[in-house]
Amino acid sequence: MTGAATERQRIDKWLFFARVAKSRTLAGKFVASGHVRLNRDKISLPSQIVKIGDVLTISLERRILVLKIADGGSRRGPASEAQMLYEDLSPPAPAKAESPAVVGEREAGAGRPTKRNRREIDRFRMSRADD
Repeated sequence: MTGAATERQRIDKWLFFARVAKSRTLAGKFVASGHVRLNRDKISLPSQIVKIGDVLTISLERRILVLKIADGGSRRGPASEAQMLYEDLSPPAPAKAESPAVVGEREAGAGRPTKRNRREIDRFRMSRADD
């Protein structure tokens, strides 16, 4: 896809073609809000020109993307086509720490009694009433 028309491109257009943003308008707002760096320099203009070999650092809500531009896009195609536009240099996501507690288990006396606890309490009360 490399051609004279796609060697240099507006960053908002490239983000849209690479499927980083859902629309070109959102891509422009994303760039204007300061969440994108071009070759380590913060940019705020959606009209900023990017070229092949540039490195974009994009800060999303829960992770940071580092993308090296491999090609300019000519359209917003399927995801497989969009992945050909960049090389992903992002650091791996941190592994989730497993919690030692078993799901659904709680400490004794914490919170409301479970159904099992209520049955035991009822049995205890019934046995006390018989005495």
